[in-house]
Amino acid sequence: MTGAPDDESAPTPRAGLAERQAELVAALVAGGPPPPGFAPGPLAATRAALLRKRAGEVARHWPLLAAGLGARWSTTFAEWAARRPTAGSLRDGWDLARALHAQHALPPAAAEELAVREARLRYDGLRAPRSRRAPSVGRAGGAVAVQIAGRVRLLRPAPRVSTQAGDGVPDAAGSKLWISD
Repeated sequence: MTGAPDDESAPTPRAGLAERQAELVAALVAGGPPPPGFAPGPLAATRAALLRKRAGEVARHWPLLAAGLGARWSTTFAEWAARRPTAGSLRDGWDLARALHAQHALPPAAAEELAVREARLRYDGLRAPRSRRAPSVGRAGGAVAVQIAGRVRLLRPAPRVSTQAGDGVPDAAGSKLWISD
């Protein structure tokens, strides 16, 4: 006797636990409904803390994206990520940058960062990014980067909008770019 129940279709306590754990994870990281028996307040606080942690990890991989959005970074990321399970920090930032680019809301420094990544790596949105072997070009928001022999160069920076002709517009690194009409 193996100790297995006679009725194989009967749910085991472990199966019930696994289902409940899956519901809890979905509620915390993928915007799922709160599972029965969990207080909504603490669940929402935990979800917000996990989104903040995730935003910090993405900002480490995409510093110009986070800096370009400034004070809006946390809310922009949280709104975008609230219903998406993570695909990893690099891919989350890449997907967000592409989404902002499609909405014409990508800051110039982040456009340059995206163009460089697009030139260096091949990413289809489904599988992990892979290095490009052949020469390639990355474009985003007016920025153009080229990769030849494993080296990536930014050929054309993204245009910065100036409020007055000749104003120094600080980029994400804090240096001034002089733009004239």
